[in-house]
Amino acid sequence: MNNKITTRRNFLKSAGLITAAAALFNPADLFAQKRGAAQTSGSKKLTLKWVPFDALLRHPFTIAGFTRTTTPIVLTEISWDGYTGYGEASMPPYLGETQASAMEFLKKVDLSRFNNPFQIQDILAYVDSIAINNTAAKAAVDIALHDLVGKILGQPWWKIWGFNPATTPNTSFTIGLDTEEVVMQKTKEAAPYNVLKVKLGVNDATDRMMINTIRKVTDKPMYVDVNQGWKDKHYALDMIHWLKEQNITMVEQPMNKLWLDEIAWITERSPLPVIADESCQRLTDVQKLKGAFHGINIKLMKCTGMREAREMISLAKALKMRLMIGCMTETSCAISAGAQLAPETEWADLDGNLLITNDLYDGMKIVNGKITVNDKPGIGITKI
Repeated sequence: MNNKITTRRNFLKSAGLITAAAALFNPADLFAQKRGAAQTSGSKKLTLKWVPFDALLRHPFTIAGFTRTTTPIVLTEISWDGYTGYGEASMPPYLGETQASAMEFLKKVDLSRFNNPFQIQDILAYVDSIAINNTAAKAAVDIALHDLVGKILGQPWWKIWGFNPATTPNTSFTIGLDTEEVVMQKTKEAAPYNVLKVKLGVNDATDRMMINTIRKVTDKPMYVDVNQGWKDKHYALDMIHWLKEQNITMVEQPMNKLWLDEIAWITERSPLPVIADESCQRLTDVQKLKGAFHGINIKLMKCTGMREAREMISLAKALKMRLMIGCMTETSCAISAGAQLAPETEWADLDGNLLITNDLYDGMKIVNGKITVNDKPGIGITKI
């Protein structure tokens, strides 16, 4: 019997299976062994750093309600034992966060109470409990932590989660509200992309001008994002019927995020999928949106990051709701984090890094219009 055990152990050892099995119980120890001379040792305490950053837009960005030329961002780093993960909080005005509020929140985050970065659930539950809101600031911690753990494991998150990279959708390229001349220019710049996303919701004349102007340049499929701009459900339904004739394939957030009865009336009659954006912030929103919308748009900055986004995907699928992964104006850090979830979604709008001129990272790529994730560990980015 002892000889059989010894023989079996020798086989497992030669096949590398004992080491692999050990990783299931203490992956940090395994990858510390694999690290070798190339990986410097460091503190076994989790440390969090952050710095403000302004993303500069290629064009003024206009949606129903406001125009801006920059997006305030806070960049984060979490370090442990010689590894560093990168994160990001992007804060367009409607989220109600600022660089100052995000950094004030991050000051309250004490990661030194944890000595194991693999306790993702416990760490992020603690971070979420610090304050009620601050979802972008929480996402900055979440993304950096996922990047860190992925780097320790030596694998990207799409692979850790078991997703199929071949199923990533095309990303849309966003064209904000603007003059005819600028809209035509933006449409021509979007030539490499297979799908366009168009901002509507100001008034009837402007909305129709946007669609008609783009159609002078291209007949590519388009999504429209109304950003709560339409005020009457009958008008909204009439517009959706007109949009379908213009080869529009999906409509986001046609009316006020709180008007679920009116939106449900539209959804029941709509010839196009109606997707929740502002109405869907976090996991707790998903169940109540069943029936009001055909599906949801998940954004890391709204839902506190990758952990909760993954849970939202699971719940939406259980409810047979359709899925979209979206973004704010972000660097390739947060965009690449969102891309890890893209294989599970039907639609994607991960173009935030394409809209800025001062990206700091290299990560997810768009190849022939399609989101393409890489094999780099964590969220798949390197600093430029």
